[in-house]
Amino acid sequence: MAINKKLLSLLFLLAAVLSSSAIAASFSDSDSDSDLINELVSLRSSSESGVIRLDDHGISKFLTSASTPRPYSMLVFFDATQLHSKSELRLQELRREFGIVSASFLANNNGSAGTKLFFTEIEFSKCQSSFQLFGVNALPHIRLVSPTIKNLRDESGQMDQSDFSRLAESMAEFVEQRTKLTVGPIQRPPLLSKGQISILISLIVIATPFVIKRILKGETLLHDRRLWLSGAIFIYFFSVAGTMHNIIRKMPMFLQDRNDPNKLVFFYQGSGMQLGAEGFAVGFLYTVVGLLLAFVTNVLVRVKNLNAQRLVMLLALFVSFWAVKKVVYLDNWKTGYGIHPYWPSSWR
Repeated sequence: MAINKKLLSLLFLLAAVLSSSAIAASFSDSDSDSDLINELVSLRSSSESGVIRLDDHGISKFLTSASTPRPYSMLVFFDATQLHSKSELRLQELRREFGIVSASFLANNNGSAGTKLFFTEIEFSKCQSSFQLFGVNALPHIRLVSPTIKNLRDESGQMDQSDFSRLAESMAEFVEQRTKLTVGPIQRPPLLSKGQISILISLIVIATPFVIKRILKGETLLHDRRLWLSGAIFIYFFSVAGTMHNIIRKMPMFLQDRNDPNKLVFFYQGSGMQLGAEGFAVGFLYTVVGLLLAFVTNVLVRVKNLNAQRLVMLLALFVSFWAVKKVVYLDNWKTGYGIHPYWPSSWR
């Protein structure tokens, strides 16, 4: 009986020690998690948009060394300053939109939800080992590291190119779908500050009497026919040159030749892409034809000399035919589609 009592006492003591160790470990983990969150919150507060700039040490501390599941998710924007000059990558624009999503998330989540997701960025020149750790070899690249991710090469949290299509709005949708958190309404900064708006209103108030006086006298630019003519030609060229496509798609005017870096490519062969120079060239040809048509129908008909009319008419037809032929040739060269004339059956 004495042995049994001693054995029970030892077992009870061992259980007490193990339970106290487990409790201490849980408290230690809790303290460690809270320390990481407090440090991330502190780093975030020092950033204007709430995006934390991390280095290799920060990635190690908050991701690789932190035990899983981590008490937070992390959205990482991969940047490279040396690639900012490549407009087709749109790194600066995407980074600006990334900051807008971060600021909107902070503004709409002031409570505990604000500590469940942190927006961060790493720059290639300072974090090359982190780029290798994530396995990132192409930009733009944005990746969500969820609390349970252990292998940072896991690409399940990578943001697709389609998630960049509507910039901040589509980024916010990606975050909400993957984290089940609410980003809230996107809050973009105003185009003009309050001081700029005040100055603008003051200038409008001062200029209003002078503008009204000129309008009553008919001495404004809006009464000048040449202005309206120039505006109509500009809008026509703007429309037929595909300028809106270039603005929306952020298309470059030209590309560098891959085979010879000293040469520039102004015309890209292939239907999947159109450079700005292509649109301007075709728009110029269309504008020439339109101006010749307007000249023939509005100016040439007033010339009394019949021979002069015929000569100018033939010249206009020749130039118009040449311009249209060039457009057809460029379209066939770029897309491979041919355009064939259809003559009336009686002409055959």
